[in-house]
Amino acid sequence: MRAILRILTGFGLVALGITGLILPVMPGWIFLIPGLVILSDYFPPLKRLLGWARKRLAEEVARHRGRPAPKR
Repeated sequence: MRAILRILTGFGLVALGITGLILPVMPGWIFLIPGLVILSDYFPPLKRLLGWARKRLAEEVARHRGRPAPKR
């Protein structure tokens, strides 16, 4: 029952995040990212997507700070 509630919460946050990206009323990424993190525990493609996004974030932070990017 707990897993079903987590999955429904994840899908709800993703839906709210997508709505927020479309509508100019609220920022969608605030809801989209936690929803994807919750769902990544249950769906391997989302876990790979988050791994890719974390690597890209590390590269961009390193580039912004003027340091070499971390090795892949």
